Parts: sequence; C-alpha cells; structure tokens
Amino acid sequence: MIRVLHLSDLHFGRDRPELQDPLLARIDALAPDVVAISGDFTQRARIGQFERASAFVDRIAQPVISVPGNHDTPLDNIWIRMLRPWARYRDAIDSELEPVMETPAAVLAGVNTVNRFSWQRGRMSRRTVTRVCDAFADAGDRVRIVVLHHPLEHGQDVDKRLMRGAEPALAALQECGADMVLSGHLHHTITAPFGLAQGLLFVQAGTGLSSRHRGDRNTFNLIEADRRRIAVQTWQDDEGDDFRPFLDAAFTRQDGVWRRADA
Repeated sequence: MIRVLHLSDLHFGRDRPELQDPLLARIDALAPDVVAISGDFTQRARIGQFERASAFVDRIAQPVISVPGNHDTPLDNIWIRMLRPWARYRDAIDSELEPVMETPAAVLAGVNTVNRFSWQRGRMSRRTVTRVCDAFADAGDRVRIVVLHHPLEHGQDVDKRLMRGAEPALAALQECGADMVLSGHLHHTITAPFGLAQGLLFVQAGTGLSSRHRGDRNTFNLIEADRRRIAVQTWQDDEGDDFRPFLDAAFTRQDGVWRRADA
C-alpha cells in the first residue's frame, strides 16, 4: 500500500500566505510516501511567483512528483507562452514535465495536459496515453496512478470545456490497467469512479493555498491505495492555523469496477 498526499492549485501570487506553514507542518506530520502536486503552482507564471513556489516545494521532506498547470505558462506574455512556455516551470519546479516515479507499492506517471495554444482548455494526445501505458507495463501488483492537471471528466455544473482527447484517454487508460487519476484545475474536491470508465477512480483535489475557493475551503487529499482498495481522506483548513480531516471515502474493486466500500 502507498500513502500519497495530493495537493493542487497552490496559485502563488493569489495565495493565502498564512496557510503555508500550517500546510507544510501537516504534510510533515502525516509523512506520506509521496506528495503529488497536480499543477497551477502560480497565478501568472511570473518569476517571483515561481520563486515562492520553489521555496515551498523545497520545504517538503518527502519525494514530490509534479506536473504543470495552465497557470504555469504566462497568460499575459504571449511570446513566452508560444516560444518558451515551460522555461520558468523547469527552472523553478522540475526540469521534467512528465515525470515517472516508481516505489515498491506504486508507479506514478505524470502528464502535462497544458495546451499553450488554448490557455484554459487542456489536451491529451494518443502518444501521451501510450507513454503512460508503457510506464505501467511492468508495474505488476503495484497500484498505477496518473497525475495530471485538467480532469478527464466534468460534472454537469462545470462551465469549462473538457480537455481535448479526454474520452479516448479514459478508455485507453482503463484498458492498460490504470487504477486512479489525480487532477485539479476546478478547485473542487471530488472522489468517484469515472462515468465512462468505472475501473478508474477519479480523485480531484481542491486548492491548497489559493484565495479562489469557489465555494470550498482550502483542501488536500490523503490517499492510501493498493490495487484492491483505495481510501481518500480530504483535509480542509481550520480557521487558517491548521488542516483537519473532514471527509472520508473508501472504494473497493469488485469485478474490475470501483465501488464505495460502504455502499
């Protein structure tokens, strides 16, 4: 079993600085095996914002796997976004945009879903899906986790366009044995099987530090997973001085489908 702390949408530049130390202290106290950060480290991909994001990540003692979000390429500098969209992210966060991390209990594959030609809407190509499936080829009994920024599925109340290639990616990832997809982008916490691919568990994190709550408080997810059972505990900020657990969801795999353990 692996314990993954799932963070997303830190948005340095529009963050709540008073939450940084409590969040880092809670991460340290929980001591997960891996911290997965699913994009949007910054608000406008400015150098100073990336410097603050880098300093935050450097204070995490556990191994970190991360991918960029659409806010990590400049919206207000079209030339940098077209010609050198990932330069600042590579310098500050990780030179690898689509990292793969292997542990004794899991294989985690990062996907860069950001489309520099359509700033808000992501994309996922067939080539990318093939690369992820190749990363899982020798996973054996280890849990297979995909980390990306844009969700592969939206609820009915989401007014953003679903990223390009999402539907075929869902089918292909399930076919090649992926167990769980971690994402962000929408600033809401959701844990549920995918509607079109019940063999994949969808775990979406809210925003870890941003002041743009969109109705939720600042949150992160703590996940304990193997190929038969996944438990997700969502933690939320407690009046700005700590994070407390407030929601639990557990799923077991039955006949290749993830079902609520209490259903």
